[in-house]
Amino acid sequence: SYGQMAIEAENFMGWLQEHQISAAGHVGIFMHNGRQTTTVFIATMASGRVVTPLNLLAPVDQLAWVLDHSDIEVLFYAPENKQSLFAALKKTQRSFELVELDPDAQAGPFLQSARIALPQVDTNSPALLMYTSGTTGTPKGVLLTHRNLLHAAKSISEWHKLSPADIVLSSLPIYHINGQVISTITPFFSGGSIVAPHHFSVSTWWKTAIRYKCTWINMVPTIIAYLINAAKSGANKPDLAQLKHIRFGRSASAPLPPEHHREFEALFGMPVIEAMGMTETCSIVFCNPHDERRRFGSPGLPCGVQAKIVDDSGIIVPDLISGEICLKGENVLHAYYKGEAETKKAFDNDGWMRTGDLGMRDADGFYFITGRLKELIIKGGENIAPREIDEVLLKHPAVLDAASVGIPDSNYGQEIMACIILKEGQSCSE
Repeated sequence: SYGQMAIEAENFMGWLQEHQISAAGHVGIFMHNGRQTTTVFIATMASGRVVTPLNLLAPVDQLAWVLDHSDIEVLFYAPENKQSLFAALKKTQRSFELVELDPDAQAGPFLQSARIALPQVDTNSPALLMYTSGTTGTPKGVLLTHRNLLHAAKSISEWHKLSPADIVLSSLPIYHINGQVISTITPFFSGGSIVAPHHFSVSTWWKTAIRYKCTWINMVPTIIAYLINAAKSGANKPDLAQLKHIRFGRSASAPLPPEHHREFEALFGMPVIEAMGMTETCSIVFCNPHDERRRFGSPGLPCGVQAKIVDDSGIIVPDLISGEICLKGENVLHAYYKGEAETKKAFDNDGWMRTGDLGMRDADGFYFITGRLKELIIKGGENIAPREIDEVLLKHPAVLDAASVGIPDSNYGQEIMACIILKEGQSCSE
């Protein structure tokens, strides 16, 4: 309950002081979703410290680099993550306290500590340090403030009309910005409840939603693809009458193919609100409205931010002309951690953040993503957006997911390589 969380946050505050974690120190989390994971995540920020969730799937060398770069003073880790963590620790240059903690434990070690009142936290102080992939392969530390996160949570709560009666089902990990902001911080802001399985399971997804009477479900396109495929195979097609308490599904973190969007709604009888976010913007940029205006194939309208599309010179382009999407707003980061050069490169002179995403806006203000500046395939001088190829491949009945990339070619500069995941039981000729 919220009362329990408040008490445990004060215990956690006492534990931090006992272990001499500095007033603005960084606290690392290397754990899957669970009761204690959420407690450490929320209580760290409430104590005025900076929480740093680490990617459980990161390669050892990358994890070691982040452990050094992040300046964490203590790291909470789950027993099952020991192997990869300890391999990374052998390559680190820094030392810090290690605390093994069962994510599902009913009580954490800090409950034995004295309760200390939580401080008044400056909203402009750092709250979350999240690492995101960089174009050079070296992760960038995205430093987000309490103001950034609260503005994002407020914007999402108002957009989706969330209330204390709402219950979200989300299996997205807490080391992902979507799992952090959309399905953890936002429900806390709106006073709602969270159902957070360790990971996504197609066989238990609808059973969990029905059991806990969830009112909205937080998904990514891959989850949607698996649920569609399972329902069509007859393995997991719930009775639609049992899903009536679900007001909507939300899809973000990657473009949702329009074919999957329509098919999911037809199969499960609920609207899917497509949205788009970035780590640098606390997981919100665009979102579709909850009415007939929503667009298939579009992440929607600006949500909590200002947006514009510019050409190579930084000049705003007319509607329906592609360019780079730039953003400004209270949820947009101020700086990359220990990354002065990256920060300077990310913003123009007027404080607009360059996203690196290519897109266009229609006459009604809806935005459409056409690709990434770094991902464009240039074949024989022709610019090709990978997403256009992906959407064609996804129309094939045997294809579950697809991704296209450019590979070197001596004649054309680049050639197109398409990678696909086949649906279970399907095969392809090449």
